[in-house]
Amino acid sequence: MGWVLGDQDRAERLLALTGLTPESLRERLGDPALMGAVLDFLCAHERDLVAAAEALDVPPQVLANARERLVS
Repeated sequence: MGWVLGDQDRAERLLALTGLTPESLRERLGDPALMGAVLDFLCAHERDLVAAAEALDVPPQVLANARERLVS
């Protein structure tokens, strides 16, 4: 989540695409559904997925697998 929100353009795109507001984002930080939405966002944008995986030092598939576990 921190990586996504660390870039203003990316954060604004996340909010626009998910319909979240900064307030609702703060309120739902511990919500697995929110984490699933963030991972959906990353998986829909391969460049962001790869960059996030590099920043976290994990293969992109790890993030994609986490998304699958959260949304199943």
